[in-house]
Amino acid sequence: MASKFLQFFQKSARALTRDLGHRNRIQQSLSRYYIQRDNMRARFADWESARIAAADIKYEAVNQMDKYLVEFADRISARGAKVFWASHGTEACDYIVDVARKAGVRTIVKSKTMTGEEIHLGQVLEKAGYRVVESDLGEFIVQLRKEPPYHIVFPAMHLSREEVSDTFHKKLGSPPTNSPEELTLIARQALRKVYCEAEMGISGANFAVADTGMISITENEGNARLSTALPRIHVAIVGIEKIIPKIEDLALLLPMLATAGAGQPITCYNTLIGGPRQPGETDGPEEMHVVLLDNSRTRLLVDSEQRDALHCIRCGACLNVCPIFKNVGGHSYGTTYQGPIGSVITPHLRGLQSWKHLSSASSLCGACTETCPVRIDLHHHLLQNRRNAAKQKPAFAERLIYRLFGFVMRHPSLYRLAAPLNRITSPFHRRIRGTFLDPARAWTQSRDLPPAPPQSFKEIRRKRHVH
Repeated sequence: MASKFLQFFQKSARALTRDLGHRNRIQQSLSRYYIQRDNMRARFADWESARIAAADIKYEAVNQMDKYLVEFADRISARGAKVFWASHGTEACDYIVDVARKAGVRTIVKSKTMTGEEIHLGQVLEKAGYRVVESDLGEFIVQLRKEPPYHIVFPAMHLSREEVSDTFHKKLGSPPTNSPEELTLIARQALRKVYCEAEMGISGANFAVADTGMISITENEGNARLSTALPRIHVAIVGIEKIIPKIEDLALLLPMLATAGAGQPITCYNTLIGGPRQPGETDGPEEMHVVLLDNSRTRLLVDSEQRDALHCIRCGACLNVCPIFKNVGGHSYGTTYQGPIGSVITPHLRGLQSWKHLSSASSLCGACTETCPVRIDLHHHLLQNRRNAAKQKPAFAERLIYRLFGFVMRHPSLYRLAAPLNRITSPFHRRIRGTFLDPARAWTQSRDLPPAPPQSFKEIRRKRHVH
């Protein structure tokens, strides 16, 4: 029986592929991205060499993760930050709730963090009685609509201006407008007050730098700087795979992240945070907590075949080129990480059998692997997930069919018999094609099986040879 996650995916994917307005909106947005991305790639002396160098940095970091994580933790702790090692999401959420409770926090401002989305941190904090406000514009919009982010980098890319205006009108009481500038000002007006009221700010981190003990945050709006600097407590939740060895590595990774993710030469704001406010400093939080989250990442780390999936810098480039994502949309995946990278890592993070369908939602065109700035072998990992799922829990019908196929292929007389049988059954199949009687209906609902040829290639060749 299909899992509830598969049923959700199929239902949502069917609905969104029929929604031509939605598909056009996504594809128009991405067509502009392709132009900007290619222009920025051309500024590199050698983009492919840059990809190789970036992959080498992440290879070094991931394969010596224990060493670099300890170095990072020791250095940031020495400047007053409190480091908590969380084995799983519940542990991380409990720690953050406990920090908020002890500090008497009432309002929390949260900048964009996919790691926080992964463990449903916002919902946990709200359930615990705290007011949580997303400060990233896209995240703020989808929070008002009670939706998850649509895309790793562009959370609200699926919405039109009219839909954003309608959301602001209903939730904030603002007048209707289709002007992007006016919509941004409406959000800014609502958020400025929250920054001043919040006792705690929560952020993620794009990178954790081992040799300096700093987290690096990239953004385009400045909201992360306000979220981390104005409240008296800053909590950074960081997946352990975000570690990099040296601060010099950012000289390559930051422009590559901006180019691959948004077609920019560099993001507008790049911030390095190395601890709470130090004596003599005029701003910054009084307390800083860094939560280093495992949440099944070490399980992926021991998989030598797919370990390079931990190289991901969350640029979203693979989503932008994926033909499946562009048609079924981000929400259809039903998980935090969408597109090819999500289809690779979600089965590791949340269970292979429950999420194996994501690895089958692929054309295997290889565009994701080709565009990845750190050269993750994404489309082969999708195949490996399919293989692993079949080995772990083989489907009886599939196993029977493939064994029968193998038996026929090993016996030439049976193989020769298969061709005339195919010609006999082909007309009958055309009558039941796509109905519940059709054993191939999952394929034939959207494709035609070619009619059986009157003669096989061998039969034609044999006749010509005789004549």
